[in-house]
Amino acid sequence: MKQKLLLLCLATASFANLSSINSFEADFKQNIVDDKKKSIIYYGHVKATKPQFALWTYIKPIDKQVYILQNQAIIVEPELEQAIIKKIGNNFDFFRLIKHAKKLKENEYLARYNNTTFLIRTKSNSIQSISYKDEFENSVIIDFTNQKVNKSIDKKEFTPKIPDDYDVIRD
Repeated sequence: MKQKLLLLCLATASFANLSSINSFEADFKQNIVDDKKKSIIYYGHVKATKPQFALWTYIKPIDKQVYILQNQAIIVEPELEQAIIKKIGNNFDFFRLIKHAKKLKENEYLARYNNTTFLIRTKSNSIQSISYKDEFENSVIIDFTNQKVNKSIDKKEFTPKIPDDYDVIRD
């Protein structure tokens, strides 16, 4: 799951210009639908920069920050006053993965990682959405808006802000 978060937050670059993509920023809407067709929708903002830095800021219905650093994911949950630190695989390379994505048809690409298939839809050389099935067989669709590519992002923005009084859980 941690690698999928990294893939999703970085997957906003143009396929045609992948080698020139260094950063990405966008608003997102994430829709998760379970096997009973029950849906939950999250809204937020994502920032990402090479090589493997990302910050998903969930705004509603919950307040949560997910930091992706080169070999770990840190989830800060203010409502629970906790932070979860998880190791992620160090062999995950989003840019190489996306570079090898296969074009299905105009504006649609398929990428695979860790037994998960990602459908990536583009428009005007910009990724509009990513869909996949998560490890619980939920259908996940993430739509991006207000995209900015190659905007300078200070790497300090990817430093987790964990209040001293939060519980820290290492997974």
